[in-house]
Amino acid sequence: MIYISHRGNTSGKNVNNENHPDFISKAMNKGFDVEIDVWFVNNTFSLGHDKPEYEINSEYLNNTKFWCHAKNPEALEAMKNINCHFFWHEEDKFTLTSKGYIWSYPGNLAGKNSIFLFPENYPKIDFKFCAGICSDFVEKYV
Repeated sequence: MIYISHRGNTSGKNVNNENHPDFISKAMNKGFDVEIDVWFVNNTFSLGHDKPEYEINSEYLNNTKFWCHAKNPEALEAMKNINCHFFWHEEDKFTLTSKGYIWSYPGNLAGKNSIFLFPENYPKIDFKFCAGICSDFVEKYV
C-alpha cells in the first residue's frame, strides 16, 4: 500500500502550510509520498493550491515520492518534458498518472492499480485492495 500525504498534510488539514516545501519535507521525513499542486507560469514552476505561491525548479519535482498534480494546462505540458510523476484531474472519476496509476476522484475506486482519495470521507468503501491512498489524515492508516 502506498501512503500519500495530501499537500503535506498527515494528521489533518493545515491550509496555512499546504504545498509549502518545508511542510512537504516533514511529510516525506515521516515516510510518506506527497501529492503536490504544481503550476507553470512565466516559464517558472510553483507550488500552491489556488494559485502559484512557492517557486521551485524542475529538479525539485524529480522526486520519486511526489505525485505532481498539474493545476494549469501549462504545468501539464511542462511536466511532460521533465522526469517527474504527474497527472491532471478535476471532476473526472478517473485519470491516469504518467506512471500508469489510476488516480480516482473522491468516492470512486477503480481497482488494484488505483489511488483512493480521502478514505476518511468514505468509511463504507473497502480500499484495502487498491495500490494506495491519498489523505489529509494519512498517519492514521499506517
